[in-house]
Order: sequence, then C-alpha cells, then structure tokens
Amino acid sequence: MEAKKESFNLIKWAKSRKGQKVLICLAFTAIPLLLLLVFTYIPFGEMVKFSFYKMKYSTPVEKRVFVGLKNYIDVFQREDCFGALKLSLFYMAGSLIQLALALYLATILSFKVKGGNFFKGLMFFPYLISGIAIGFIFKFFYTRGFVLDTILQWIGFELENLPYWLKDQSVNNWSLVATSVWRYFGQNMVLFIGAIMSVDAELYEAAELDGANKFQQFIHIILPSIRTIVTLNAILSITGALSAFEQPYVITNGANGTGTYFVVMNEIAHVSQKVGLACAMAIVLLLIIFACTILQKLFFKFVFRDADSEDESYAAKKAKRKAEKEAKKNMKKGVA
Repeated sequence: MEAKKESFNLIKWAKSRKGQKVLICLAFTAIPLLLLLVFTYIPFGEMVKFSFYKMKYSTPVEKRVFVGLKNYIDVFQREDCFGALKLSLFYMAGSLIQLALALYLATILSFKVKGGNFFKGLMFFPYLISGIAIGFIFKFFYTRGFVLDTILQWIGFELENLPYWLKDQSVNNWSLVATSVWRYFGQNMVLFIGAIMSVDAELYEAAELDGANKFQQFIHIILPSIRTIVTLNAILSITGALSAFEQPYVITNGANGTGTYFVVMNEIAHVSQKVGLACAMAIVLLLIIFACTILQKLFFKFVFRDADSEDESYAAKKAKRKAEKEAKKNMKKGVA
C-alpha cells in the first residue's frame, strides 16, 4: 500500500509543472553527455590504450604487441614525425600575421567606412568555402605558368626567374601558409569587429579629453577591452597552425617537404597501418596544444595586467564628463 502511494506521488510529481521542468532539464543534460561519452570520451580512451601497442587496424586483440612508451619515443626520433612537428612553426608564424592583419582591418572597419559592409563580407567569404575547394583553387593558382606566374609576368618578372611555388622548398611552405592566412583571417576579423563595436563610445571621448591620438586609443582602450577575444583568437589560430591538414594534403599531398603533422599522421595511420604510432602522435599533439594554450593565457594575462586599472581610469573620466554635461544642463535650466 505504501509503495503504491509513493508510486502515485511520483507520477503526480512527474506530471506537475515543476516535475516536467526537472525532467526536461535532465533530458537535455543527459543526452549530450551520453553522446559525448559514446563518441568522444570512450574513443579517446581507446586511442590512449592503442598508443601503447604495436598494431594494425585488422590485428586481432590477442595478437597486439604491447610496446610501452616506444611509440612516444619514435614520435621524437623519426625524422618524418618530428620534422612535421617543426613544420608547424611556419603555420604559427602565419597565424601571427593572420591575427595582426585581422585586428588591423577590424579596427578600421569597426568605424564608419564607406562600403564597410561590402568589405566585411568580401573578406569573410573565404572562410565559408570548403577547405577542399580552396585547396584545388590554390593548386591551380600556384601551378607553374598559371595565375600567379601570369600576374607576376604582367608586372615585369620573367618566368624563368620565378620559383616553383609548390616544388621549391625555400618557398613552398610559405605558399601554403599564405593560403591558410587568406582563408582564416576573415573569421578572426569578424570576431574582432564584434568585440570592438561593443566598446563604449564615451571611452573614446574621455581619451580625447586627455589628448590621446588614434593609436593611443587603440593601445589603451580597444586592445584592453577586447583582450578576451584576442586571447580566444590567438588560441584558435595557434591550435589551427598545429593541426593544419587540408591545404597541404589537397595542394601538394605532403610532397617536397610540405607534409604537416596531420598529413604524416594520416599516412602512418591509413597507408602504413601503424595505428599505435599514429595514436601516440595524436596524444603528443594534444599535450602540445594544452601547453601552448596555457602559455598563451599566461602571456596575455601578463600583457594585459594593467588593463583593469586603465579601464577604471577611463571609466572615471567618462563619469567626470557625464557629470560636467549634467552640470551644464542644470546651469542652463537655472538661467532659463
């Protein structure tokens, strides 16, 4: 009888408004967590386990050879793996250029510029194009005697004096980095524009009272105010630089020293069938990304250490300016 009563109360509670709200919240929480568990955390745990074995995809469980940390040691000893890791430095340099360019254009386009919306759309458009399509576009663009070489010949360069943009190892990685910058800087720019437009316009007036020029306003108002977005964009750009894949894979297929870490990992996993080594490479990359993220956060925390005090300073000037305006209004009313 008691159990029946408890069951009835539970059903009644479940049908009530409060009970339905709780059940809906639990459902919306449980379903994403279940999907994350099944498609992210369990596969990640399996990948960590595989990184300690010498195995292929088709190797039965009982025939897998446990090798301990050998795969991790091979990541740093094999020339193709470690060389590909060093290649990420090209893309990191490109990501810094990308951020600087995006921040510069975002600062200009955040204010009233003739045709500003057109230029915003034009520069954001490459980010909307598929990476594979961009790869094919630039493969044609860089091919000997085609688009880029033709443009340079119009300017006055001789074709014989131009390098092979995708074969010459002194320029081919920079060519691929330029492709990556062209594709992604529009995304960074849009994020910067959104952050800059949220800065209170009265802070600029307060800065002008101090006699600050546009560059000083950028350094002391805009940059500290958007520090969260600057940090986010830097983390996304450096992470993207470490995991560059589409451009080198589609344009050169990793040939002539352009094989990035992901391209080499793909070849080791799917061509050589060295699954354990490929898993170890993925774990090493994850640890590097974690380390870079923490270092970036510490770096920006140090760079923007005076930002709060500057914000307070300009906020005080803003309040002072507002008080002056109110005082003038009151004086005019008194005179009237």
